[in-house]
Amino acid sequence: MFSLVRENIRIAFDSIKSQLLRTILTILIIAIGITALVGILSAVSALENTISSDFSSMGANTFNIQRYEFTTRRQGDEKPKINPVISYRDVKTFEEDYKFPFTKTSIAFTGTRTAEVKYENEKTDPEVQVLGINENFLTNSGLELEVGRGLNYFDVQNSNSVCVIGSDLKKALLNDVNPIGKTLSVRGAKFKVIGVLKEKGATFGNNQDLRMLMPLQKARTIFTNANINYNLSIKTDKKDMLEGAQDEAILIFRNIRGLNPIEENNFGIERSDDLINRIGSITGVLETAAWVISIITIFGSTIALLNMMLVSVTERTREIGVRKSLGAKRRTIAFQFFIETIIIGQLGGLLGIILGILLGYGFAAIVDFKFVIPWGAMIWASAITFLVAVVSGSYPANKAAKLDPVESLRYE
Repeated sequence: MFSLVRENIRIAFDSIKSQLLRTILTILIIAIGITALVGILSAVSALENTISSDFSSMGANTFNIQRYEFTTRRQGDEKPKINPVISYRDVKTFEEDYKFPFTKTSIAFTGTRTAEVKYENEKTDPEVQVLGINENFLTNSGLELEVGRGLNYFDVQNSNSVCVIGSDLKKALLNDVNPIGKTLSVRGAKFKVIGVLKEKGATFGNNQDLRMLMPLQKARTIFTNANINYNLSIKTDKKDMLEGAQDEAILIFRNIRGLNPIEENNFGIERSDDLINRIGSITGVLETAAWVISIITIFGSTIALLNMMLVSVTERTREIGVRKSLGAKRRTIAFQFFIETIIIGQLGGLLGIILGILLGYGFAAIVDFKFVIPWGAMIWASAITFLVAVVSGSYPANKAAKLDPVESLRYE
């Protein structure tokens, strides 16, 4: 039995070699559909993994008050609404008035994204992001320290000249020394390093490790730009109190903005889980597109494989007659053609999986996403190619098995 199976597999490979060009074209047609499926799903997985890791660290019990919502909606030709910046007076008033239990309020603003930081005779390129923060920023942002400590209440209130730096900034200036206690300067002001953040990576080209965090009031004396926009982040210690904390925050901030009951909010509220859900809806559309594209292509590859095997049966009619005259059974002939179809389908699927993974990896590398191996897509691809081979191979194999040996031997 096993020797017969091995013989049929050997014959199948010999047949594939004898019609190499036709086989390669069929394999490529199958591979295109699988590449589209695996490639798009790989890219979507990389996107989901990056977004989820970036926002999940904030926790599902955190929400932000910001100038705009995460998405800006436009209706017809109506001009988009322009919200006023969230000013320092807004955030300080909010901090004083917001007394919801079991919450922590973080205040921060970006002083610049193009700072040049110096240490002794070394300096960075003008690409360091500098933020002014209060003592709750690290906790609410889900940031962790590699060494040292974060900014505390007294650092912020006393405008101490201390800072916490990102891992890339440490590597650029303090890679060979203990960073704690070293003095860095930015825009002529000197700051003592008290902590280094754990590596966070980059999101959409924004390097989160090349930054410098300093006390809010100290940062305000250095960065005096007009219309600086501040960010508020509120974290609740108890998840079941999140809705109440958010409602209270909206009410207080509406009062700060002087809005009457019928006016819309002129600020945005975003929760970390809302952002993840929105990204999930976007990636769901991409996944659907991947399946539609791949199904159309795979349908074409099924027809191509079926056509190739029918041609193969026709060309090998005399061979089938000889084998039958020597005692080959119908199921043996059918199995020979069926296994040939399976081999071609799996070769196309394997090539498509490899190309799809390379496509997804290339996309992740270009946009700096975190690539993950798409095991689910690979399993689906293998199952689909097997199904394609079964559908495409059943009819030609059955047709070959039913050929009359006498008529087959007469075939020219």
